[in-house]
Amino acid sequence: MTKAPLTRPPRPPMDVLLASPRGFCAGVERAIHIVEMAIQKHGSPVYVRHEIVHNRRVVKRLEAMGAIFIDELNEVPNDRPVIFSAHGVPKTVPHEAEIRDMIYLDATCPLVSKVHVEAEHHHAKGLDIVLIGHAGHPEVVGTMGQLPDGAITLIETPEDAARFIPRNPDKLALITQTTLSVDDAAGVIAVLCERFPTIRRPHKEDICYATTNRQAAVKNIAQRCDAILVIGSPTSSNSMRLVEVAQRLGCKDSWLVECADEIPWAKLGQPRILGITAGASAPEELIEEVLSALRMRFTVTIEEISVTEEHVTFKLPRLLSA
Repeated sequence: MTKAPLTRPPRPPMDVLLASPRGFCAGVERAIHIVEMAIQKHGSPVYVRHEIVHNRRVVKRLEAMGAIFIDELNEVPNDRPVIFSAHGVPKTVPHEAEIRDMIYLDATCPLVSKVHVEAEHHHAKGLDIVLIGHAGHPEVVGTMGQLPDGAITLIETPEDAARFIPRNPDKLALITQTTLSVDDAAGVIAVLCERFPTIRRPHKEDICYATTNRQAAVKNIAQRCDAILVIGSPTSSNSMRLVEVAQRLGCKDSWLVECADEIPWAKLGQPRILGITAGASAPEELIEEVLSALRMRFTVTIEEISVTEEHVTFKLPRLLSA
């Protein structure tokens, strides 16, 4: 008697809302290209101070090409190039490189450099500076390191802003980390502006276009989704903020995953509508891998939801074209 062929149970349907913009921003693309071109020009190894961007897939690929990631310049031979990460560095770092007559390339995102310039201008005018950001984040360390100790005060929360006692309330300026939650930053700024009406604010917001756009894209889909996956690193500020934005808008089942292997299947269950986005340092290939993993378990229909298009590009350092 011939056995009936085994049939698999039908896979449950899933609608995926793919947020756009997502993934790489212009600053991340520029930083990665700097490392790639430095290896091409100078050969390997090329040293990179700290992770060039907060993504292990990117870092591993660059390591395979010949990049060596280090913590401090004393780990770099004088005759090899060194690159500073996209997050920016304190002024003491390029100063040390110059003293040692090293070849160095600064991959700091131009929008972070803009904040550094603002801080220097405010300081030159005799203003004390308030920086809204997260303690210990490389960008915050780099920004505070542009000026002498005590010139910048870090404020993280509205409570910090309410407790802050300036030396002169009429001589204050405000700058922010570029990867903050837009809503969180607005709450802190509101407290500072209420307490100090004359505080100088940026002519153009310091939170970068990519952070703002990715948060807007998540806001656009969050209330339609049963769950959301944010692809990004736990060390990535802008990725963590995307999870928080989704949860605040009512999509409590929102999780950060670095790759498809980290999808929390048991918690995920069988959502009818799943949102997917990625932080500004996550390559598109990670999203494709997540979608492939979902297709193994669900009958997936994808709808891309876009809030804007991005056409920003940044120039590369002159040293790479010389």
